[in-house]
Amino acid sequence: MLHHSLAALLLRDKLIPEDKLTACSEYAWESKLPFTSCLLDRKLIKPNDLAAFCYQESNCPWIDLDAFNIDAVPTDYINERLIRKNHAVPLYQRGNVLYIAVSDPTRIETLDEFQFRTRLQAEAVLVEEDKLQKLIDKLLENESSMLGVTEQDEQELRDIDASDEFKEDAGSVMADVKNDAPIVIYINKMLLDAIKRGASDLHFEPYEQEYRVRFRIDGVLHEIARPPIALAGRIAARLKVMSQLDIAERRLPQDGRIKLKLSKHKAIDFRVSTLPTLYGEKIVLRILDAQAAMIGIESLGYEPDQQKLYEEALEKPQGMILVTGPTGSGKTVSLYTGLNILNTPERNISTAEDPVEINLMGINQVQINVKAGLTFADALRSFLRQDPDVVMVGEIRDLETAEIAIKAAQTGHLVLSTLHTNSAAETLTRLMNMGVPAYNIAGSVSLIIAQRLARRLCNLCKEPEELPHEELLRQGFTEEQIPNLTIHKAVGCDQCTGGYKGRTGIYEVMPITSAIQELIMTSAGALKIAQTARNEGINSLRQSALLKVASGVVSLIEANRVTSS
Repeated sequence: MLHHSLAALLLRDKLIPEDKLTACSEYAWESKLPFTSCLLDRKLIKPNDLAAFCYQESNCPWIDLDAFNIDAVPTDYINERLIRKNHAVPLYQRGNVLYIAVSDPTRIETLDEFQFRTRLQAEAVLVEEDKLQKLIDKLLENESSMLGVTEQDEQELRDIDASDEFKEDAGSVMADVKNDAPIVIYINKMLLDAIKRGASDLHFEPYEQEYRVRFRIDGVLHEIARPPIALAGRIAARLKVMSQLDIAERRLPQDGRIKLKLSKHKAIDFRVSTLPTLYGEKIVLRILDAQAAMIGIESLGYEPDQQKLYEEALEKPQGMILVTGPTGSGKTVSLYTGLNILNTPERNISTAEDPVEINLMGINQVQINVKAGLTFADALRSFLRQDPDVVMVGEIRDLETAEIAIKAAQTGHLVLSTLHTNSAAETLTRLMNMGVPAYNIAGSVSLIIAQRLARRLCNLCKEPEELPHEELLRQGFTEEQIPNLTIHKAVGCDQCTGGYKGRTGIYEVMPITSAIQELIMTSAGALKIAQTARNEGINSLRQSALLKVASGVVSLIEANRVTSS
């Protein structure tokens, strides 16, 4: 039985015996291989004779691919699945017409599919079968090599499972990007590399002439790759499909999530944010590590007295613990470490977050949705009707949220939250400036933790550093510390990144003592509150950073980067 129109035409002109044509047609049909490839593989006809016959039957333009510049191929429409399925290549574009290289012009469905996928008018261009196959192999091989994808990568990465419930969009060029193998493998490789290197964020950034990928490792961005700028749209589309975002929407920012299943029992979540820029969409992925909250308070970098203060505050049945610092300073991990300590069957714990970054069994987590009318204040009001023991508010952003949180702290609940301030003392003045009465602050806040994250020195390659006595004093070390002081500097080896490996917290842990309460009641400024804390033996962020330098955990350069001297 002949399954192909071209086979019927060849039989009509008796160019190939019927039995051989039938066998070839059936084999191509069953194996889903191109009929023209099977004809050549079985040496039933020469490539040039086949092309000449097709030219006579179809009157399509005939192009010699040997004389064609492969760089002219429009890469925006190169999709491995589409090319291999149809055994055809988008060769060039003129206006709204896309010319498709085919060796079998009788397959009308090929043009229909390209037209449907690209929303352009598709016209066939006849090429010789052997040259078409070489072009397909070269194009797809070039694409993989340009992306740095090896055969070993393909074997390891092709089948990694990511949450990508695919939603067909007929109006998009990228409608079947889910199956765009080189891009799929490349994205999987980037995600796995980021996990292996301990990155916290991945940045995919398009510019006018270049495209770059950067990882944030230990708080510092490092350039990792520069894929071809022509692939920017397809990389963005793949990431948006994985995040279940609208791939047709390129004018507005979008937010989504990816769950990457590394094995049957291990998965990593990514928070995805897209941003339309001048030359395309910048996409940033934040790696959400649920294990970060499970490492234990001992591993966060608190000094022994600071850890004791935090644990004592967590043991109190009521009051408010505030964690403060800039974005990316580890506030969420500090809060969740505390919640993990409190997470027992005897306690009812509820959190309101935007977004929920770490999922923990036993904690009732609420995702804030301002567009739907669910704000931090609304969630807090609901929590107080849910018989809570512990409440965590992702961030106190306004007076209404602050007042409800303080009310909860005053009525028998333990409240944990964050604020964006630079020091513990400034947190108190910030609450006052919001409009919270001083007596409410003094009566509800029990502990404030200001923090930063500093890169740890690599223990394998760090080296001692000599500094003049005067310089050590200027940096903040005391005369008592200097005689026994050994400072280390970053060197770099194959086991670290620029001499650093991992991060540690630097903290200012300030309990609200009676002396500080009195200052709050008099609306004292942050400088006076900070000085009182120093007099009571509370280390500032700078003093805590210098302790880490003296112990050889961080370099002085790194301490200066994250705290002011």
